[in-house]
Amino acid sequence: MKITLSVIKADIGSIGGHIAPSQPLLAAVRAHIEANAQGRLIDHRISFTGDDVAILMTHRRGVGDESVHKLAWDAFVAGTEVAKRQGLYGAGQDLLKDAFSGNVKGMGPAVAEMEIDERPNEPFLFFAADKTDPGAFNLPLYLTFADPMTTPGLILSPKMAKGFRFVIMDVNETSGDRVIELVAPEQLYDIAALLRDAERYVVESVWSRATGEQSVAVATSRLHNIAGKYTGKDDPVMLVRTQMNFPATGEVLAPYATAHYVAGGMRGSHNMPLMPVGLNTGTSYFDGPPLVSCAAYAMHEGRLTDPLDAFAHPFWDAVRTRAADKAMEMRRQGFFGAAMLAMSELEYTGIMEKLAELGPRFRIRGEAAERKAA
Repeated sequence: MKITLSVIKADIGSIGGHIAPSQPLLAAVRAHIEANAQGRLIDHRISFTGDDVAILMTHRRGVGDESVHKLAWDAFVAGTEVAKRQGLYGAGQDLLKDAFSGNVKGMGPAVAEMEIDERPNEPFLFFAADKTDPGAFNLPLYLTFADPMTTPGLILSPKMAKGFRFVIMDVNETSGDRVIELVAPEQLYDIAALLRDAERYVVESVWSRATGEQSVAVATSRLHNIAGKYTGKDDPVMLVRTQMNFPATGEVLAPYATAHYVAGGMRGSHNMPLMPVGLNTGTSYFDGPPLVSCAAYAMHEGRLTDPLDAFAHPFWDAVRTRAADKAMEMRRQGFFGAAMLAMSELEYTGIMEKLAELGPRFRIRGEAAERKAA
């Protein structure tokens, strides 16, 4: 049976700055979806990570369906109205266009979708990250789908041993979707060469070479490419099908124990560790640290189970402690060196105005200046 999994996420208002959405805001989003889902959706779930609200939907209408996307857009508009009445910070922040036009791609909200042939048992994971960008998933996906040290299934499973196809997007390109397809293990070094630059090259999807089935869909939009200025980090979402011909759930989760450094944190301008957190967790330290949650689901005929919190297990408490230590250690450097992002990532912030102001005040001194004057 063909089923479409769609998750659409937006920051539309938060209590106390960038901490978490209010319960009335969430209730407004939920009420709009429930009142208008008939004839469009099979099932849905509403959740938040940090200050971002996510709508997970199942349906039979395919990827990019206008009615499904408009349903989510209108739900975010309803939530924004509540945010404005409550005086929440950043009300409607991710709704960068005035009116809906076909689908939400390029309008601010993050979108990850895949149309699948539903298996007899269909386990999948829904990841939501806050205070970071889509490249935050590069390292975990590389380790999961290309590294047998992380995923022993790559050598133990005959179908997984055939490898996976990575679709990688150049997210700096604004004229259209500039993508490349590379396969592991044959082109492993090429994949690594791109994914190391997580601010430019981002995994969009991953596909089984044995069966042709899609395993991964990542939201790849970058808000500054839409708005032309810094409006907050992109806060990506991701869907990952697991088990059978795909990596096991434990293999997909394992890389997050690293708490690897990602772009994000305060004003989206720093390098901070990615902390695995429980479902519906707000932000705190230094507008972060960057967070990732994971809801595990089973699905049958498009109907979802209740979510299981994949990062609630006691094991992840030790990872969170380590992530906190890494965050505090990096913050000791303040804005110097690796603690803050490179200038190419800061060009949409106010620091560029400061540099433009200081530029004319520089002068060349000594003999070189005299020769230039002559």
